[in-house]
Amino acid sequence: MELMLPVQIPDPGVRMAPGERILSIGSCFTEHIGNALQELKFQVLQNPNGILFDPASVCRSLQSYIDPQPYARSDLFELNGVWHSWNHHSRFSGTNADAVVAGLNEAQTRAHGFLKEADWLIITLGSSFSYRLQQAAVKPAQSLAGGGGVANCHRAPGTWFCKHMLGIDETVELLDNTLHRLFRFNPQLKFLFTISPVRHIRDGVVENNRSKARLLEAVHHLVGKFDRLYYFPSYELVVDVLRDYRFYAEDLVHPNYLATGFVLEKFLETYCTPETRRLIEEIRKLNIARKHRPNFPDTRAHRDFLRAQFEKVQELQGRYPGLDFGAELAHFS
Repeated sequence: MELMLPVQIPDPGVRMAPGERILSIGSCFTEHIGNALQELKFQVLQNPNGILFDPASVCRSLQSYIDPQPYARSDLFELNGVWHSWNHHSRFSGTNADAVVAGLNEAQTRAHGFLKEADWLIITLGSSFSYRLQQAAVKPAQSLAGGGGVANCHRAPGTWFCKHMLGIDETVELLDNTLHRLFRFNPQLKFLFTISPVRHIRDGVVENNRSKARLLEAVHHLVGKFDRLYYFPSYELVVDVLRDYRFYAEDLVHPNYLATGFVLEKFLETYCTPETRRLIEEIRKLNIARKHRPNFPDTRAHRDFLRAQFEKVQELQGRYPGLDFGAELAHFS
C-alpha cells in the first residue's frame, strides 16, 4: 500500500561536490539547507543581507553584490532607538548607526568577492508579496534606488507600507534582468531555484497559494529559457509528497526537522554523485563523533576513540586535500 506519493525528480545533468562555493539567498528555508551543506564541507555563504522573501528584494540584493555601492548613514532609518536598513534583515540592526553601516558594508564586500568566484547560486523564493514604502520621510537616500519593496518591515507601522502582490510578468522581468547581469559577472555560475514550502498565511491560505503559484510559474518560465538554470522541488516535496502536519512545526507554517531532513536527502540524491554521497556519509560520522560527550574523558578508552577518529580525519584529508578538516583535526588531537 502506497502511503506517500512517489515523485521522480528529473536528473539535472549536473552535480555538486563538497568544496564547491555556493551562495544561497532567500527565505528562512534556504538557511536550513545551507546549514546542512556547510556541515558537509560545502563552502556556503548564506543570505548576505539576511533572510529575504520576495523576488524584488532578492534581485536588488544580488545586484548590490555585482556593483557594490558603499552604504552610508543616510541609507538607514531610526525607529524606537534602533537603526535599520530597508535592504536588510533585522540581524543587521543596532543602536549604533556607524556600527550598523560598517556591518552592511562588510557583508556586501564579502558577498561581492564570494559571488564572483561561486560555482552555484541557490535562490529560494518565499512570497510574491512586496511591501513598498509610502512615507517619504523614512525613505533612505540610495538603498531603495531602482524601485521595489523593502526587504524587511522592521515592525514599523503598517501605515508606512503599501502591500503589493508581484505579477508573473513582474517577477520574470526582475529575475531575467538580474540573471543577465549575473551571467556577465560570473560566467561559470550555475543557478538553482527552489520555492520555499513555508506557508505565508497572514492573509489566508488562498492568498498564500496565489503567491506561490506566481513564483512557480515565473521560475519555470526562466528555467525553460536558460540552460544554466535548474529547479529543485522543495515546495512539492513538502506540500505534495509529505502532505502531513506531522512534518510541520507547532505553528503549522514552518516545516520541521523531519521535513527539512527529507528534502535535504532528496537534494543530495539528485545533485551528488554516489562517490560524493559516500564522502558525505563519512563526514556525517565525523560530525556525530565530534558531538560525543564522554562520561570519563581521562580513560584509555576515550583516548583510543580520539586517536581512531584523528586517523580517520587524516585519511580523509589525504584523499580530499581541497577540503578543510582543520576543525576536526584540532578536536580529535
